[in-house]
Amino acid sequence: MRVLLDTHSFLWFIGGSDKLSGHARSLIEDPANQRFLSVASLWEMAIKASMGRLRFRLPFSQLVEREVRGNAMEVLGIRPEHLDELAKLPFHHRDPFDRLIIAQSIAEDASIIGKDEAFDDYPVTLLWDTVDPR
Repeated sequence: MRVLLDTHSFLWFIGGSDKLSGHARSLIEDPANQRFLSVASLWEMAIKASMGRLRFRLPFSQLVEREVRGNAMEVLGIRPEHLDELAKLPFHHRDPFDRLIIAQSIAEDASIIGKDEAFDDYPVTLLWDTVDPR
């Protein structure tokens, strides 16, 4: 299965937080799944760190190497087909980082590991507690 972590899911996963559901954790830990983290999530985290709203014990580049690559995740860059999908999205949700993650999910045919209910207004599969029946 192809899965794209939303930003909070990634942060909760690397932090060992109990806010991450057991099902979501098992999907992330399953080596049979192809796991992606959007560059939009990295950008969002860097901005929040620069504002003092997020703190890391490692420099950002080391965090990416250790937590993204070390957990066999792939950084998903922004490609033109992602922007094609982004341009077609209705404005149910205005967060630019989430909108790009939604567009990437559609273009990459990947389910999103996250629980943001704002994603429900889009044609994406959101995985959290159980597999979405859509």
